[in-house]
Amino acid sequence: LTFPLVSVALLVSFGSSMLYGYNLAVVNSPAVHIKAFYNATWSQRYGHGLASGPLTLLYSLTVSIFALGGLVGSLLVGVLTERYGRNGVLSRSTLLVLLASSFMGLSRELGSPEMVIVGRSIMGLHSVPPVPLPGICLSVVPLYLGEIAPKNLRGLLGLVPSIFICLGVFFAQVLSLPELLGNDRFWPLFLSVGVVPASLQLLLLHCFHESPRYLLIERNDIFRATAALQQFLGTPNVQGVIEEMKEERQSLSSMEMVSVWQLLRDRSVRWQTLSVVVVNAGMQLSGIDAIWFYTNTIFENAGIPASQIPYTIMGTGATEVVAGLIGCFTIEKLGRRPLIITGFCTMGVCSAGITISLLLQTALPWMCYVSITCVVGIIAGFCMGPAGIPFLMTAELFTQSHRPAAYIVGGSLNWLCNFTIGFVFPFLQMSAGAFCNLIFCGICFLVALYIFLFVPETKNKTFMEISHIFA
Repeated sequence: LTFPLVSVALLVSFGSSMLYGYNLAVVNSPAVHIKAFYNATWSQRYGHGLASGPLTLLYSLTVSIFALGGLVGSLLVGVLTERYGRNGVLSRSTLLVLLASSFMGLSRELGSPEMVIVGRSIMGLHSVPPVPLPGICLSVVPLYLGEIAPKNLRGLLGLVPSIFICLGVFFAQVLSLPELLGNDRFWPLFLSVGVVPASLQLLLLHCFHESPRYLLIERNDIFRATAALQQFLGTPNVQGVIEEMKEERQSLSSMEMVSVWQLLRDRSVRWQTLSVVVVNAGMQLSGIDAIWFYTNTIFENAGIPASQIPYTIMGTGATEVVAGLIGCFTIEKLGRRPLIITGFCTMGVCSAGITISLLLQTALPWMCYVSITCVVGIIAGFCMGPAGIPFLMTAELFTQSHRPAAYIVGGSLNWLCNFTIGFVFPFLQMSAGAFCNLIFCGICFLVALYIFLFVPETKNKTFMEISHIFA
């Protein structure tokens, strides 16, 4: 590990990946204050406040519009990285954070709820999910780190963005404490804090070279690629790596990539494609987004005193960081299937536990602590398995020609399901009450059953061996 490698890994993870986690959780605590701002502004404009239904609709749009921005960003980022490079896209995308933060930070001063919604959508456009998506639909941070690291360190550096996502969620939960920014006075500033890590990334990223793989394979610039390798690897002797990348460029030039439509029609990979659809959709429909977006509401319904909720939420964030570390460092030992099946089953049991605790909380006041335990269980189960394994499995279930199209399918489903849960959950909670969690319970168990029956273990297997298992 050289100093440039460590520095750039921490910088881009802090300035990009952590922002994704932060923006997942940032709208949870100030929900009451944002709704009050919407209601007051509407009253000033039209002479009457918003009814409960339209107010919930407007706030649900504020929460879920982040995912629509992410969907657009995930479809554009491949073209952008091809044109500007990995380092270039990271630098330019920081400007989106500055713009989004300005919109949200000034929204109350200018009396414009629309600025909050637009700012959230722009932030989503920047916060393409930091997971390894090669080909057209990709994420720049792990791609950049994977290309600058030597082979024996790619796994280690690949874990850094995932850890920073968890830290971003935890950081948002800490700042949401009423003693800090989680109050009526400072909520616009709370939404705009992301400008700090983004500005740091913008100022310092130019000190590091572009990805050597991008420079050589896509730009055919051997001189700059050599200089980049020498900086990141800390040695002047990089000719062997240069020759490897030349061979890779030659092999890619003779490979025909499959489109999304061709992937969906290809009967030889239909079970792999179906597995990608089930696992990626199940990951978002498991209820984890409801936990992140609406933790305050869930704990309020569970009967937890309002004064204790911020500190309880902060504890769940710490659990998320620990669970993420456990999952990252045990996946190669335990395998993909045990972790993801156990994760979904744990989430299913805990979702059912939340339903039972809500139904019995009137008769048994201590049931509120069961709800807390179940929420922690959902987060821990998700972070140890379903959080990252679906993206890893998507890479392993397909050969290079089918992989980009498979990631477009999986990534699009991720964002669409993320938007659906963020938008629908408040209305689902209003109509179904405690029983809404049984929907998540059923989905978790069905996905776990599908993986148990149809998805093989991919650890230590080549792509061809996995294809033969499916065949």
